[in-house]
Amino acid sequence: MKAKWYLGGILAASALAAPAFGQISIMIGTPPPPIRYEVAPPIPQPGYVWMPGYWAPAHGRYVWYSGRWANPPYRGAAWSNPRWRHEGNGWRYYEGGWDRHDHHDHHGHGHAYGHYK
Repeated sequence: MKAKWYLGGILAASALAAPAFGQISIMIGTPPPPIRYEVAPPIPQPGYVWMPGYWAPAHGRYVWYSGRWANPPYRGAAWSNPRWRHEGNGWRYYEGGWDRHDHHDHHGHGHAYGHYK
């Protein structure tokens, strides 16, 4: 009985710690729909960054999240868009996020399935 509690505790702790150590990704069998290109509205304030819209997984299907302006969380932050990558028999979704500008992936400006637009 003690072993079950111990193992359960380890599994629960590792599940909670996973996002801190690596990025969670989701796999869907069909390719994402085409990107909806959007025209950015006027910038609300100097220093804001346009985050283009993207398709994300929700309950086994694709949901469109419209582009928006965002205030970077810290000086030198660069936005990398979420992206989809074809892997095996499906498409894997990788979340976007903020990163230091000097470590920024130059392919992150528009995800178009991980390719340049």
